[in-house]
Amino acid sequence: MNKDWNRFNGIGMVSARTRARMIARLREQGIQDEVVLAAMNAVPRHIFLEEGLMTRAYEDTALPIGRGQTISQPWVVARMTELARSGKNLHEVLEIGTGSGYQTAILAQVAGRVYTVERIGHLVARARRHLRDLGLTNVAISHADGCVGFAETLEVDAIVVTAGTSVLPENLLKHLRPGARMVIPLADDKTRHEGEPVQHLTVVTKTGDESNNFREQKFEAVRFVPLLPGVA
Repeated sequence: MNKDWNRFNGIGMVSARTRARMIARLREQGIQDEVVLAAMNAVPRHIFLEEGLMTRAYEDTALPIGRGQTISQPWVVARMTELARSGKNLHEVLEIGTGSGYQTAILAQVAGRVYTVERIGHLVARARRHLRDLGLTNVAISHADGCVGFAETLEVDAIVVTAGTSVLPENLLKHLRPGARMVIPLADDKTRHEGEPVQHLTVVTKTGDESNNFREQKFEAVRFVPLLPGVA
């Protein structure tokens, strides 16, 4: 752990021991990447939540962060990061949907540079504060419409999309270097559960230099808020 983060350790349900139990649970749930597990152990999830929810920070559940958004359950954050890494070092990562900033902080532990986009201004301000409190200097946050992509010249090793969609966002695929991958909750409109399309964590890998060479791999079922255009 960053020595400056010791001040975030508390007692009881926000203690370092509680976080260690979360890591043990993640191992039991199949997370194998030790780099990801170390990042999950280092980052204090409770500081990304309102005070009334802090004691639930290390439960394996999504929790509300306001404006109809949630902080993803720890397993989902770990799994998406594990899929993004695929056992390789990440130099630059693009995240679509900053939310609370927790997934951003995890990515900042495993990548050299993180570019993150959030459409809701209130969440941008909160995430900036949380990441500043952690002293993370390798993160650039933008209040913008993530559906339209990022700077035209940006090419990254991985993209992590923290909202669900049934259509691959073409504007994001252009940011992938050859061999890079996007992790996205992709919905199948033909398969429904309780009336909603079933989402699966999907890895889209750019297989060559050509803009249309991509391979899709489907993994676990998940449930995310929808990927929406515009800013708020």
